[in-house]
Amino acid sequence: MSVTWYFDFISPFAWLQWPKVKRLATSRPVALRPIVFAGVLERHGQKGPAEIPGKREFTYRHALWRARQNGQPLRFPPAHPFNPLAALRLCIAAGSTVAATDAIFDWIWAQGNAGDSIAALAPVAASLGIADPAAAIADPAVKAQLRANFDQAMAEGVFGVPTLSLDGRLFWGDDAHAFALACLDDPSLWDEPEMHRLGALPVGVSRAG
Repeated sequence: MSVTWYFDFISPFAWLQWPKVKRLATSRPVALRPIVFAGVLERHGQKGPAEIPGKREFTYRHALWRARQNGQPLRFPPAHPFNPLAALRLCIAAGSTVAATDAIFDWIWAQGNAGDSIAALAPVAASLGIADPAAAIADPAVKAQLRANFDQAMAEGVFGVPTLSLDGRLFWGDDAHAFALACLDDPSLWDEPEMHRLGALPVGVSRAG
């Protein structure tokens, strides 16, 4: 079964799930696919949690509480939301490896540093052996790969980040990780009659556009 993880460094919940994805990657191949979360929201006509007053503050506090429950460091960067494009491209320029993904997540979410420009990310780039990070993230091949990651995510029906895809079956969010692992261990869970019924459940009422 192919396993793909779609994520954006802008998401504190991607940071919360990252240690679990790293553990999973020690036992099977996991394709790491950085994507632009804002593009996902635009495609689906949605606002992100950080764009809704009240929900924004709650989301931040909830993420912090969950990190503490997990014994995981979490310090928000100086401003949020921020433009993650440089971080996403840097990850791709470094090969979208576990090491590169880990270094960028740690810089932004464990240490609380800015990740909104290549200047802010320069220490991470240096640690990854990228001598000219500005040129690296401007490489047309890097930009094309980020677009390809997004196109693949949209083709699979991704509607949020982080999302684990198991042969195209989507598990959205850190809190769905255990569900994903259960389906990895027993793929027949997804094919149970009640799971099929829920997939075709009629809509009872819809809000007017």
